[in-house]
Amino acid sequence: MTLLPDPIWPVIVLAVIVFGDGLLTFRPPRAIAACLDGVGFPRDWWWVIAVVKFLAAAGLVAGIWVPGVGAAASAGLVAYFACAAAAHLRARYVGRDFWLNCLGMLVVCLAVFVFCFLV
Repeated sequence: MTLLPDPIWPVIVLAVIVFGDGLLTFRPPRAIAACLDGVGFPRDWWWVIAVVKFLAAAGLVAGIWVPGVGAAASAGLVAYFACAAAAHLRARYVGRDFWLNCLGMLVVCLAVFVFCFLV
């Protein structure tokens, strides 16, 4: 395991995606709102998702220079999307949102973690 990402570009791309995803959580489009409602996530807590995503994006960027921070943020994103997938399965909300958005992001986050920090 390396504590600094190599290569760096996938980490930067993931940080941009997660930051944008966090922005969308503040005023979610219908598809995201339906997804959060579909898994039973309370509307009063939607702001927490944005904060988590902003912190993850900041951790990925800081981890370019600070050893271990990017790896921790990347691992945290894998855990976050694994929990999101579990919530989808538990709620039996396994339509397009689950397959494309949730599992898609889980695969992307896992790939960045493996190829930038483990290999």
